[in-house]
Amino acid sequence: MSQHLSDPIHSGQTVCQQCDTSVEIPRLAHRQKAKCPCCGHVLTQHLARANQRIIMFALSALIFLLLSMPFNFLGFSSNGQNHAIGIISGLDVLIVNDYMFLAVIQLLSIIIVPAIVLLGLLLVVVPLPVNKNPATSKTILNIVYALIPWSMAEIFLIGVLVSLIKISSFADISIGLSFYAYIGFTLCMVATLLSMDKHQLYINATQTQHRRKRLPKSESIQRTWALLLTSILLYIPANTLPIMHTVFIGTDEPSTILGGVISMWQNKSYPIALVIFIASIVVPIGKLVILIWLNYCAQNGTIKKQNTRIFWYRLTEFIGRWSMVDIFAVAILVSLIQLGNTMSVFPGPAAMAFCGVVILTMLAAMTFDPRLIWSNSDAQDDRQ
Repeated sequence: MSQHLSDPIHSGQTVCQQCDTSVEIPRLAHRQKAKCPCCGHVLTQHLARANQRIIMFALSALIFLLLSMPFNFLGFSSNGQNHAIGIISGLDVLIVNDYMFLAVIQLLSIIIVPAIVLLGLLLVVVPLPVNKNPATSKTILNIVYALIPWSMAEIFLIGVLVSLIKISSFADISIGLSFYAYIGFTLCMVATLLSMDKHQLYINATQTQHRRKRLPKSESIQRTWALLLTSILLYIPANTLPIMHTVFIGTDEPSTILGGVISMWQNKSYPIALVIFIASIVVPIGKLVILIWLNYCAQNGTIKKQNTRIFWYRLTEFIGRWSMVDIFAVAILVSLIQLGNTMSVFPGPAAMAFCGVVILTMLAAMTFDPRLIWSNSDAQDDRQ
């Protein structure tokens, strides 16, 4: 580990956001982490010149995002017919064909939310050396932290890859300048978030510590049950109804999520079939099962296997959003393949249902309070 003792991280006492343990953080050198001794949660990590990195990568990301707008993103050619889309024109195709929900989801998750996150970070970090406005910075950072899970540029790119592999066997695909610019944006966006330490940034900008809002135990559990129950109800049509329809020379060929996985496997696209199977089938089921188990244990005051339960909670938080891969793949296919009766792709009713499953399970993970894993007794709950 390289040591930059002249640039240490702020020391001081903090409270773990996942188990409420009070922890004294020592002065940390470059790349050192402070972990909670109770639950193992990473409280903070020090990166030298983190604020400069955030500014550099955030500005680069915004420039790449702007460059990804005016040019073609993808092109499609089949039987002498051609169609090309850009990031924005692809959304226009969805709107014109009355698929507003796909257009709104894609616009928010791959353009608007990431842009707000980047601009918010710049508004907070750039003035830090000369001026601090704790009230404004606190509001901005609260918005940024809430929006980060809904920024899905990297997931969108995986969805694009899946869609390209699906159609590469029967059509010619061309990649435009916007595609390369968006890759640059995604890489810089990820680098920005990796350079940001939420704990230290909040302290430096607001002079206070970031505290996760705590709902009463019963309210947290009831909200989580409501979201999980709705997710289960939506999961049934999401997997039994077609997620998209392919019209080829006037013939409609519906495809379910599992049907698409089987088709990709039969076409020997094993890696992509595996990605879709894990992201669209294994992850949603696993997340529902884990959250049901966690919420049941919290409701019943279980105090056993706390380390196991916090591990699975963190896993569901991390992987849940990746189920959007299939939704983005469908959105790209619908935008790109619009050649009338010769060949066109349309979203099926399962697309909206599955999108609802992903969003609701993400909200359920956010609503569930991991601190209930460590403090479940009624007496403790009453004191809080």
